[in-house]
Amino acid sequence: MTRYIRRAAVFCALLLFALLVNATRVQMLHADAYDDNPANRRDALARYRQPRGDILVGGRPVTGSRDTGEHLRYERTYTDGPLYAPVTGFASQEYGTTLLEHTEDGLLAGTDPLLQPLPLWNDFTRSRNAGGNVVTTIDPAAQRAAYEGLRSRKGAVAAVEPSTGRILALVSVPSYDPEPLAGNGATARRAWARLNGDPDQPLLNRAVRRTYPPGSAFKVVTAAAALDAGVVTDLDEPTESPDPYTLPGTTTRLTNTSRGCADASVREAFTWSCNTVFAKLGVATGLADLTATAEGFGFNEEELRVPFPVARSTFDPTMDRAQLALSSIGQYNTRATPLQMAMVAAAVANNGYVREPYLVERTTRAGGGTVSAAGPGRARRAMYPSTALRMRELMRGVVEEGTGTNAAIRGAVVGGKTGTAQHGIGNSGTPYAWFVSWAQGDGDAEAKVAVAVVVEEAAAGGRGISGGGTAAPVARAVMEAVLKR
Repeated sequence: MTRYIRRAAVFCALLLFALLVNATRVQMLHADAYDDNPANRRDALARYRQPRGDILVGGRPVTGSRDTGEHLRYERTYTDGPLYAPVTGFASQEYGTTLLEHTEDGLLAGTDPLLQPLPLWNDFTRSRNAGGNVVTTIDPAAQRAAYEGLRSRKGAVAAVEPSTGRILALVSVPSYDPEPLAGNGATARRAWARLNGDPDQPLLNRAVRRTYPPGSAFKVVTAAAALDAGVVTDLDEPTESPDPYTLPGTTTRLTNTSRGCADASVREAFTWSCNTVFAKLGVATGLADLTATAEGFGFNEEELRVPFPVARSTFDPTMDRAQLALSSIGQYNTRATPLQMAMVAAAVANNGYVREPYLVERTTRAGGGTVSAAGPGRARRAMYPSTALRMRELMRGVVEEGTGTNAAIRGAVVGGKTGTAQHGIGNSGTPYAWFVSWAQGDGDAEAKVAVAVVVEEAAAGGRGISGGGTAAPVARAVMEAVLKR
């Protein structure tokens, strides 16, 4: 009898050993496969078992969580969803996350290791921390001024604080409400199909993910390159520029929309946006110097993140002289995001230095304790400080007596540059209207805001589109909102 009991015990021990071996095999070798299996809903159930942390603007949350009582219990909610969608993005149980909801997902969902009280604490306790909060740099008044200024016209606005790189406004129109995408039912699927089928692409963040030909707004870069290279030493000296100007090596003639551009000085040409003068000036400056200046401003940068990625703004370093002439006035294949052009204006206002832009001021635990804090990023010199001083002089002239008078603000010093960019086959598309600017309040020691506005279409019933008439009033509204703060 004892012998049988012993055999049974050995057999049970073997079974237990086999069970332990198999459990070890599953946990050590196949854990990732089981975790990634679509049929495994444990992670999703845990993820949505608690409210998500919030994204804050001006100290107030613009996101929230709603208890649905379903298996995936909490859904995301949004306050002023279309206004802040270019900042927050969406968090959907069905379609994932975008923008800040994506880059800060670990913190908002409570899975970031920085939220754990001790290293590996959650791995041992199988617990999940409450979601943390993301405090943005956005100025709510500036954001609203930009959104309402566009008045449902397609376009985008980016505004930054020149001395720090803090992003004060990031607007893209048409926008969308992220809340219908939050769940996993028919409502979310209908919203997803509608938004993706919309030819106006409301899901596209035009402020950071779309590039445009910058048109005459790029003349800020060309003028800075010419001044840095010593090609221009006197802003008021005639430039011996013909009108029209024949592109080098071609029979193509470039003309102006403004009068009096023949032999105009750089000051006059900048104030009245003479294409011929700046095309010739770009060729005289040369491809190497103009490329170096453009890259100093941030063109051709591959890794810009704010923290979500920004599309690369481009200036071709392999052009011939005719192409260089066109690129010097922001045409040919020169492309820029609105955020990049706000950085151009900010460099002028910040004595020639560009600060890396950033959107997250700090992150906190649910109880308010700081997890991480941001500050001014690295500064890169785009031009000599003496050149920036002269560029501020030129940009002030545009607003005080040139094409940008619609951006003037009583009691403030404002500099700007208009642009009207051609595009499409044979330049058949409606031109893009640009305005880049900076503003310094009365009594302020430095400029408080730099803005870039691009508008893709004129207002309904409007007679046309132009940087000064269409985009400058939007920039003025944003600058006023910041200066009143």
